[in-house]
Amino acid sequence: MQWEFDGDPCQRAWVEIDLKALVHNVEQIKSLLSPQTALMAVVKADAYGHGARIVSEKVLEAGASWLGVATVPEGIELRQAGIDVPILVLGAVNSPEEIQAIAHWKLQPTICSPQQAKTFSETLGNLDQKLPVHVKLDTGMSRLGTFWQDATEFIELVQKLSNLEIASIYSHLATADDVDPTFMKQQHERFQSAIASLKATGIIPRLHLANSAGTLSDQTLHYDMVRVGLALYGLYPADHLQQVINLKPVLSVKARVTQVKTISPGTGVSYGYKFVASKETQIAVVGIGYADGVPRSLSNKMKVLIRGKIVSQIGTITMDQLMLDVSSIPDLQVGEIVTLLGKEGNIKIQADDWASALGTISWEILCGFKHRLPRVAVG
Repeated sequence: MQWEFDGDPCQRAWVEIDLKALVHNVEQIKSLLSPQTALMAVVKADAYGHGARIVSEKVLEAGASWLGVATVPEGIELRQAGIDVPILVLGAVNSPEEIQAIAHWKLQPTICSPQQAKTFSETLGNLDQKLPVHVKLDTGMSRLGTFWQDATEFIELVQKLSNLEIASIYSHLATADDVDPTFMKQQHERFQSAIASLKATGIIPRLHLANSAGTLSDQTLHYDMVRVGLALYGLYPADHLQQVINLKPVLSVKARVTQVKTISPGTGVSYGYKFVASKETQIAVVGIGYADGVPRSLSNKMKVLIRGKIVSQIGTITMDQLMLDVSSIPDLQVGEIVTLLGKEGNIKIQADDWASALGTISWEILCGFKHRLPRVAVG
């Protein structure tokens, strides 16, 4: 006999996605854009851990008109969900099998080298199919793209390939989140120079350059489209950009208390006894751990919220569980909700707080939450 669990997915731990906050963020971002500038919502990495399908559907309703993914399977997933807007694959694709999948699912690839362009054209020729492609220039990121100085030669080559149709020319900013805009401006000048060299050829399709930081920092970077990821999800790429628009975090992480107990002075907690109680302490065991995306390196550093109060995590965070000092919470019960990231009352804990404690960035925190945490839409 086959048995399936169909109970509440929030019995243990889960991620909440605030759809109202997501729509609010889209509206705030679009307030910076001219009517001629399209918004590409970057939903790679499962929409930065938020859930690509539900995020894509909601941001398109709210005013985005393009989607950006990193891989071909990410694009296929959205097509299979019935989403039919233009989808740009931001990563490099080189195998005939992936090129065939791109053509079949009507995705739009990034072309970043002459050899890749030729491989695309040969594969598409066998399919007797033409495909819109997006030519990427390297203006200083030193990642994907042909060097900006070779833009004219490269783009003329792509244009001559009969199975490719240039849909856009773009580049990516390396330091747009820096307070000092010097190198961002240099990249912008390089992009402008490359585009100017193309004017004589008559090849000027859609242009795009700005990521979240570029979108918030300088309207001259907007061109025909902006590619926004982090800001969609309610986080700022840099502190100095917080005054530009009002963003609301979309993601919250919650879990339930699974046991409450009192330990005596001198009692160690969790692996390695990295915390030893100095006095009688009430502790709560919570059903979430590093296998869910709570970094083990946050052990003894993180705070959480219970009943609107801040409490400390203690001991080593384990694969599936962590412990809290809940001595300040009277009569705490099994099943009560713990907010690891999110807001209760006027107090909030954000991915930025975890990132600061770990010396990393909020993007990494958001992308770390695993799929055994159900995504639950609220709002």
